[in-house]
Amino acid sequence: MNEVNTSILIIDDEEMVRDNIADILMPQSSFEDFDSMNDALNVLFEAPKPLLTTRTPNIPVFSVQKAANGMEGVKKVKEAIEQGNPFAVIFLDMRMPGMSGLETAIEIRKHDVKVEIIFITAYSDRSIDEIVEQAGQNVGYHCKPYAPEEIIQIATKAVTDYNKLRNLEKLIESISTIGLNKHQLNSLLKNILDQLAGFVDTDLALIGKLHDDDSYEKILSIGTLDDQVNIDELISRIKAKNVKRDEVIQIDELFLAHIDNYTVFAVLKKQEKLKVEKMYLLKLFIQNAAQAIRNAELNEKLIQNEKLSAVGQVIGMVMHDLRSPIKNITVLTELMRKDGVENQWVDFIDQCAAQASEIFDDFLDFIRNTPVVKTPVCLHKIITNALQVTETRAGAEQVTITVNIDKDVKVPGDESKLRRVFSNLITNAVDALLDNNVSEPHITINTHVKETEIEINVQDNGPGIPSEIQRTLFEPFVTKKKQHGTGLGLAIVKQYITAHGGSIAVENNGGALFTIVLPL
Repeated sequence: MNEVNTSILIIDDEEMVRDNIADILMPQSSFEDFDSMNDALNVLFEAPKPLLTTRTPNIPVFSVQKAANGMEGVKKVKEAIEQGNPFAVIFLDMRMPGMSGLETAIEIRKHDVKVEIIFITAYSDRSIDEIVEQAGQNVGYHCKPYAPEEIIQIATKAVTDYNKLRNLEKLIESISTIGLNKHQLNSLLKNILDQLAGFVDTDLALIGKLHDDDSYEKILSIGTLDDQVNIDELISRIKAKNVKRDEVIQIDELFLAHIDNYTVFAVLKKQEKLKVEKMYLLKLFIQNAAQAIRNAELNEKLIQNEKLSAVGQVIGMVMHDLRSPIKNITVLTELMRKDGVENQWVDFIDQCAAQASEIFDDFLDFIRNTPVVKTPVCLHKIITNALQVTETRAGAEQVTITVNIDKDVKVPGDESKLRRVFSNLITNAVDALLDNNVSEPHITINTHVKETEIEINVQDNGPGIPSEIQRTLFEPFVTKKKQHGTGLGLAIVKQYITAHGGSIAVENNGGALFTIVLPL
């Protein structure tokens, strides 16, 4: 909690008015004869009520400065900012010689966009719309003559609003410095978004991430915006307006702040232009929220890397202990052949030993991000071998697998690693179909040859990828309701495909559809 800013500046060319407002806000004990002073002021302003009153306990303790003209007022505003003690409220006369009140307000806004400006004038020669258009929306307007309680109420409300906004501003600025995981951060962001929504008078707001492919990833929302607003339509409106990535705009009743790839949408209850400080705070919120989300993502990646490092050390030790037994398997099968034992089971034992060794090697290569060594390999052979590995999976015989692959297609790659890619994908599909008891489970593998690349589709008829993990599916340790999942299988797939100069994507289309593109 910071000390409340009650600093007020009065800019008026009439000394009597300056002193009067100052005395209302800061009653001086030297004024003993209030009645005679009020009589004089009532003659001047024709006010029906006393203009001077004694202070009541609930009135804030204001600090007041005065300026006789616009130029002096702007100078005091600049000095206050330089000293780190800006004004919370400025009472400003409209008609002044030299620089008018409106011109003064415009100049003040060049130095301080946060201060509350209240025009106090006996003339209404400027419309509210004109004042708002030129001086910004965070201004007030009150006509002379005025009563002391009106000045006190205006000052109290303006000071309260100013300090509420500054506290919220400091809270928003602190978001990006707090170390939180995604779940904790989302709770904090939702709380602050609730406060901001109340401030801008809306009960429908959403924060999310707009990706380069124009897809929108919701992070959190308040109200029932998802049900009442078409997100695709919002995205199209952003495109139509060509909203830049560091901009806050209002389109009719729709407000949006677009910073980097992060966007806040809010649907206003009234189709009226937001005040400057509201636009400023919403922009500040999305800036700091974006940074906080990035920090949380980086923190999670750091934790993932630490996990991978620990896993790598364990696998290294396991490899050291298992390398000899695995090699002994091939020694034993060779002895069996010398004793005349020659059949498909001996060959199969050799294959399993070789696969076990390859699995360890591939996993260590993944942990170390080892570059792949490419040679021309037959894609049909790789996928056929991957299917043979899958056939040993319990229950795999219940799944129908259809393969449509040109037997002559070759790609530059590492045969072992590409086999690992397809065995992981096929095994995952089999597990998803069996775990969810899908009726008539089947997997289809198709290829489409293009000029310089080949597209491989692996599709099942299962329940698809849960929406909450679809975008992070290829990150390490991401898994959902899989009985024996480690969360590393698809991370390995992604790394290996990328290392081959290819790409992989996933979507739900009658089940999970993985699309791999590899160069020919």
